[in-house]
Amino acid sequence: MTNEENASQGGRQEKVANLIKELSAQFLGRESNNTSLVTVTSTTVSPDLKRGTIYITVLPIDKERTALEFAKRKRGELREFLKKNMETKMIPFIDIEIDLGEKNRQRIDELLNQK
Repeated sequence: MTNEENASQGGRQEKVANLIKELSAQFLGRESNNTSLVTVTSTTVSPDLKRGTIYITVLPIDKERTALEFAKRKRGELREFLKKNMETKMIPFIDIEIDLGEKNRQRIDELLNQK
């Protein structure tokens, strides 16, 4: 693969990831029961576009596990929503995880603000 093809693939990968992030946020916002705030913080997609991971944060934190289980149960419906709203031939298999990087950043901010 040439550098140009790599750049093109990387751009496509990023475009697909951004679209999945936006659509997932819409879907989860519409489907959630409003007992917690679920925010899609980022999305990654494999280079072959076959797999993707949606990273979320949940407030309040004590609702995190319930919200993650809910989101994972909704993956089939989310995939259908993505199929209807994306103009790509292949929709990645989606996994959903808690965004630990964002969680750690928030904790560091808390600790810094205590001083």
